Amino acid sequence: MKHAVLFLAVLTAVLSVSFTEAKEPKFKKITLSDKFYAEGAYAGDFNKDGKPDIVAGPYWYAGPDFTKKYEIYDTASFNPEAYSDNFGTFIADLNGDGWDDVFICPHPGTDSYWYENPKGKEGHWTKHPALKELGNESQQWLEVVKGAGKGPIYNMNGKLGFGTYKIENGEPVWTFHQVSTEDKRYQRYTHGIGAGDINGDGRVDLIEAIGWWEQPADSAEALSGKPWAFHPFRFADAASHLLVYDVDGDGKNDVVNAWHCHIYGLVWWKQVIKDGQISFEKTEILPIKPQEKPDALSFSQMHALDAADFNGDGLLDFVTGKRFWAHGSKGDVEANNPAVLYWFELKRDGKGAAEFVAHKIDDNSGVGTQVATADLNGDKTPDIIVSNKKGTFVFLSE
Repeated sequence: MKHAVLFLAVLTAVLSVSFTEAKEPKFKKITLSDKFYAEGAYAGDFNKDGKPDIVAGPYWYAGPDFTKKYEIYDTASFNPEAYSDNFGTFIADLNGDGWDDVFICPHPGTDSYWYENPKGKEGHWTKHPALKELGNESQQWLEVVKGAGKGPIYNMNGKLGFGTYKIENGEPVWTFHQVSTEDKRYQRYTHGIGAGDINGDGRVDLIEAIGWWEQPADSAEALSGKPWAFHPFRFADAASHLLVYDVDGDGKNDVVNAWHCHIYGLVWWKQVIKDGQISFEKTEILPIKPQEKPDALSFSQMHALDAADFNGDGLLDFVTGKRFWAHGSKGDVEANNPAVLYWFELKRDGKGAAEFVAHKIDDNSGVGTQVATADLNGDKTPDIIVSNKKGTFVFLSE
């Protein structure tokens, strides 16, 4: 699957790929539901037929055509003026039985849980508790410390860190690993989190709106709960997903993020060395102050980002859009503007410069607090999955 952590998985490989001619994709929109069940959706193979399926809120939809849906748990749809209890979804075999299970990121700051795949049996899936007090509004799922296994990166009760699990007697046993000092800014509705190798030492660092936390060389120390070294830098006022990737191809990883996920601004930060220290230089992709650039493309509420190579040129692009009614119909700027969805094409000029070119996909879907990419139809090109207050949608790349 190609989701946000692709920025991590191909950091080295993408630099040596032999590029092919880019082809701009066209997208076929499939509406799975017009009800508000969740702010995120994901893909997995829930019936083990070798074809990706989609999960969004209480339903999973069987691939490859997604016309049949199956109920995981019983719930009514939510009022789009309010909030759901599902801000994100991830997929993993959490109990080691070989079947994909569903991990739910609930309303921020509440206890997470997972649903056990019944392995082809009819009926609701069994619900199990997972990590306590899963804070932040847009988590990511990846292996932070090599060998520790995958899990969510998030904050909990004044601490920034990540979760892992180990399967014991057919059940996952969950652990939160603190990386930060204790700070009141890590509250349930904290905005902005990401991960990637910032300093090029081969280890995954954690990144937030006001700086990055450097993973220690010793993995035992990294998992000990002792704070990692902090490097302050203001990447955003209030980001969503911060994506780490070598944008310009100079061998140093850069950062891509929304400047404020409830207002405006989309930026990428070029990593530079100043006085022997890592720093960053900002380039606006979409303006932070659109009133100063009235002719530029602008939209608000970029509350989720994900990465994939949409045009097959060997470079990672990304997708984002407007989170419709993030705080209801009157809660934010331009709350009722079209819920647009865009992919941003990365272009390099071969001389060290890079830019992102915006391509509109849709104007009546947008993103939630999560947007996911995956090859859903087996054509080796990434597709897009969205679930939010507009409903649940699939965009098949053609």
